[in-house]
Amino acid sequence: MTDLHAAVDDYLSIRRQLGFSLERHGWLLPAFVDYLEAAGEERVTIAAALDWAMLPSDARPAWWATRLGVVRGFARHLRAVDPVHEVPPERLLPSRRSRTRPYLYSNDDVSALMQAAGALAPAYRSAIYETLIGLLYVSGMRLGEVLGLDHGDVDLEHGMLTIRRAKFNKDREVPVHPSTVEALGRYAQTRDRHWPRPTTDAFFVSVRGHRLGSGTVHDVFRGLLRQSGLEGRGPRGRPRPHDFRHSLAVSTLAGWYRAGQDPEALLPLLSTFLGHVDPRSTYLYLDAAPELLQLAAQRLDQVWGAQP
Repeated sequence: MTDLHAAVDDYLSIRRQLGFSLERHGWLLPAFVDYLEAAGEERVTIAAALDWAMLPSDARPAWWATRLGVVRGFARHLRAVDPVHEVPPERLLPSRRSRTRPYLYSNDDVSALMQAAGALAPAYRSAIYETLIGLLYVSGMRLGEVLGLDHGDVDLEHGMLTIRRAKFNKDREVPVHPSTVEALGRYAQTRDRHWPRPTTDAFFVSVRGHRLGSGTVHDVFRGLLRQSGLEGRGPRGRPRPHDFRHSLAVSTLAGWYRAGQDPEALLPLLSTFLGHVDPRSTYLYLDAAPELLQLAAQRLDQVWGAQP
């Protein structure tokens, strides 16, 4: 391990102890250090950071700015110890960021993805992704939360998942339906047959015997999108694993509206289930679906129409 790779490990360890998850940093910074080493650089320079940030030439400027921002934080950490390192200026790659429009999955979409996952080989790989997609769809959990589950976090007897050190370093419990418990149990049996003596405590174990990583999941997911015919919705509408979370929130709110319940009174329950610190964060899902906005408008019309 080189000094810069060791410095990456130290930087990530320190920040994670402060409560930051840094999932994206965990794979971007090692890639940046690999780039420096290939170029013969032993320090972080502004020029090298800029060149690396813009390597994906077909990417949006917002992604270039994100990559450079990851390097900037690392460079500040290094410069505090050794002034030979250069810190890229804040406005070197300005980019106006806009909120990504979520893709709202239908039941048919999920069925198509599950069918595509079922065709993966070997059979254990198929079991991983069928279970993963199903759990994301019904639980509203973040991908990192699902991949972070250990054996002890999955209580199949009581139908409860424990999410530890989630966003903002908060823990929470997520109850799951008996059908989900059954699916998780089937996967666990398949996993234990495939890996009777695993080297990891992870609930989701890769085909190589390690904790399943988000980069691997995203790569496989892109293939499943192609197989299921869900790719090609445009850069702002391409389905992502995180959109399962949006889909659950929108369908739950829509169900409350259709049932004549008071979504505003029930919203804190959904916020708690999703792990939001404030219900206002959950309100962001309201603009994700025109149907949801229409239902909200209809309810307001009913309330105002009932007033004398």
